[in-house]
Amino acid sequence: MQGLCNQDIIIYRWLPHGSKKLDDLHRLSFYDIVKRPDIAIVRPPMICHDQEPLNVEYWSENDFVDYTTKGYESLSVARQFANWHLRTALSLHKMHVFTKTMLCHSELNSVELKKYQQKNFVGVYYWSHALIARDWFRFAKIDPELLKKNICQDFLIYNRAWSGTREYRLKFAELVVDHQLESHCRMGFNAIDEIDYCNHVFKNPKFQIENYNLAQHFFLNTVSANASADYCNKDYQETAIEIVLETLFDDTRWHLTEKTLRPIACGHPFILLAAPHSLEYLRRYGFKTFDSVIDESYDTIQDPLQRMHAVIALMQQIQHCNNKSLIYQQLLKIAKFNQRRFFSDDFQQQVIDEFQQNFESAYQQVMQSCSPIYFETYLNAIIKSGDYNKLTTEQERQNSGPARQVVYDFIQQTQNEIKMVSNPPVEDFPHSQ
Repeated sequence: MQGLCNQDIIIYRWLPHGSKKLDDLHRLSFYDIVKRPDIAIVRPPMICHDQEPLNVEYWSENDFVDYTTKGYESLSVARQFANWHLRTALSLHKMHVFTKTMLCHSELNSVELKKYQQKNFVGVYYWSHALIARDWFRFAKIDPELLKKNICQDFLIYNRAWSGTREYRLKFAELVVDHQLESHCRMGFNAIDEIDYCNHVFKNPKFQIENYNLAQHFFLNTVSANASADYCNKDYQETAIEIVLETLFDDTRWHLTEKTLRPIACGHPFILLAAPHSLEYLRRYGFKTFDSVIDESYDTIQDPLQRMHAVIALMQQIQHCNNKSLIYQQLLKIAKFNQRRFFSDDFQQQVIDEFQQNFESAYQQVMQSCSPIYFETYLNAIIKSGDYNKLTTEQERQNSGPARQVVYDFIQQTQNEIKMVSNPPVEDFPHSQ
C-alpha cells in the first residue's frame, strides 16, 4: 500500500489482521515517531480499517483512556482527548498539524463512515478483500481438482460464527431445518460462539429462534475463524451452489469479504446472503450474477427476514427442479466467467486504480485542513496538567518512562514555536529517506 499511496504519510494498521484491539494498532513502517516527533506532527497518518466493518461505538471513551494511560499520558490528560476517537490511539502522532485524519475502509453506502466524518476523519474506500482473496485463493486458478465435479448435495453452506452482526445465521439455520432442506445442504453448525446459542440475546428480534435443537441437524463445525482464508476443493467438487453467509446482512452497507470471493475464485455458483443490492456491487466490478438462470430478486428486498425467506424459497425451487443438471451447467458457465474475471489483470487494476483515486482525493482534503488546533490543544493540556513541571530533577526524569521523557523534551523545544508549524508549506515537509 505504501507504493500505491505515493505520498509521504505514516500508515497504521491492526496486526494480527482482523483484530480491533487498540493495542494491536501499529505503524506499518519502522519509522520511529517517538525519536522524531518533530517530523511526525507534519506527516499525516492513515489508519487502515479495511478488513472489518466500521463501528464507531465499538470503543468507548474509557477504552481510549485506558489505552493511552498505558503509555506516556497521565489520567487527567488522557480524559481530555478520549473523544478524538481513533486519533487518540496514534500515540504522539495524535497531535499532527492537520484537522483531518485519513481512514482507509472497505464499505460503501455507509452510515458508520458518516459518523467518522463527523469526528474529522476522511474516508478512503478500498476493496482490500479483493486483492487479499486473490492471494489467499491463488491456487484455485490452476487447481485441477476443482474441475472434477461429483455433485452429492445441492448447497454448500459455511456456518460457524453467529455472534455480533452474524446473528442472522441462527435464524437461517432454523429456516433450513423448518423447510426440510438440511439433507440437501453440506452445512455445519457450532453451538458455541463465545456463549451457547441457547443463551444468545438477539439484537434484532426478527431473528429470534424457537428451535433450540439446531445442533442435532448439522455436523459440528469447529474450524478456525481463519478458515475463510482457505478453500476445500472437495466441498466445491461435491456441491452445486454455495450459499454465502456474509459478515453483514442486517445492514445497508456494501461490505463483501473473502467469503463471497471464495466461490468466485473457485469457479462456483453462489447465492448471496448480504446487505440489499450486494449483487449490484459485484456487477460494478465486472462480475456476472446468475439472474439469467435463477431468480435473484431476493437481493432487492430491504427487510432482512423477508430477504432470508426469499433465499429459502429459491433453494426449494432449485431443489425441486426437474432439470437441475441443465441449470447447474448454465450456472457453472457464468461462474467460470467470474473466475477468469477475478484472476484477470483488469480486475486487479480496477481495484488499485479506485484506491489510488480515493486516496489522492482524501490526501488533498487532509493537506488543506492544516491547522494548529489539535497540536496546540494537546501540548497546552500537558503543560497545564502539572505533570510536565514535575519533571524538574534528574531523579524524577529517570523514574518516568522513556516515551514520556521524549514527549516532555519535545514540549520544551516547541512550546515557543507552535506558530511556526501552524501552517507549514507542503513543499517544506520532511521526506523519508
